[in-house]
Amino acid sequence: MLKHVLSMKEEVARAGEALRQLLEKIPVLQIEGIEVDVVSGGWGPDLIARLLADKRQHALICEYKSNGQPRYARSALLELRDYVLQKAPHATPVFMAPYISPAVRQLCEEKGVGYLDLEGNARIAFGSVFIERMVASKPATVRRDLKSLFRPKAAQVLRAMLREPGRAWRVTELSKISGVSLGHVSNVRARLIDREWARAADEGLVLLGSGALLDAWRDSYMAPPGKRLRFYTPLHGSAFEDAARGALRAEGGVGCAAFASFSAAQWLAPYGRIGTHYFFADEEGLRKLQAALKLAPASKGENVVITVPKDLGLMADTIEPAPGAVCTSPVQTYLDLSIAGERGTEAAEHLRRERLSWPK
Repeated sequence: MLKHVLSMKEEVARAGEALRQLLEKIPVLQIEGIEVDVVSGGWGPDLIARLLADKRQHALICEYKSNGQPRYARSALLELRDYVLQKAPHATPVFMAPYISPAVRQLCEEKGVGYLDLEGNARIAFGSVFIERMVASKPATVRRDLKSLFRPKAAQVLRAMLREPGRAWRVTELSKISGVSLGHVSNVRARLIDREWARAADEGLVLLGSGALLDAWRDSYMAPPGKRLRFYTPLHGSAFEDAARGALRAEGGVGCAAFASFSAAQWLAPYGRIGTHYFFADEEGLRKLQAALKLAPASKGENVVITVPKDLGLMADTIEPAPGAVCTSPVQTYLDLSIAGERGTEAAEHLRRERLSWPK
């Protein structure tokens, strides 16, 4: 416990030094002092910076949080605004954290609160002073935490929720339908709530920011690891389509394969045809496709690409918009299109408008 208190004090001191360095760069400002660990009975700010600007005194009332996620930021903003309103009506409230995401920066602006993070992002405005700075870097811990939300097991939970974005989910229900352990589902639940992409209601977990969640997933998405195999088929047109749909039916439950990427999009939200056909498949599904489509390996000039992914969970929520036309889900198809070049980006946005538009 003592170690945590000491480390928090060190973080606040570091935040105070970052604030000092930022303010010292502004010629019209004179720093009269920065008070740390301010105590005033009940809630008190972590820092108060006393300034002289244009020969007038001004104060910055600052609250530091070790976690800058929206859930924690929102409570800090309320505390700051209440304190300023009651005890320092002419001061400027400032929210501080190790990293403040663009969503939280926007929230600060909407609430009339300045911000500063330890990466260097800042926006503080009062009187004739306006400070704004943005940097591209993110802390490694933030990048790791976000990536962990989209790793295979967590992604299975997210895909299940996005199939029914208006539904309230119990942890046990999500665990059962996604095939993921209760502990892992609980971790995903906590991360979604911290980012305000979901809320905990009496009836269960409800998604709030489906669009924001999908944006973040898209921005972090990479092609699924696995074998990417290239083939040539002599079949074209209806002959190819009939053979593919016959293979994808997987009668008897043996073998798993699905149209993917551009090929899935042709069934879900047609945008523009391309000359190559794409599939995901397990090993048995691969063999069925090779036989049905008369596939020959091709080092160049391929017209069929089959990926055998290490994570077969991404095929757990395939859909069948027409008999035998088994496709990756709209979410998975959108993600795969988003990394498929310029035409893929256009097809992805078309698919999103047609199949992945949720009320805000």
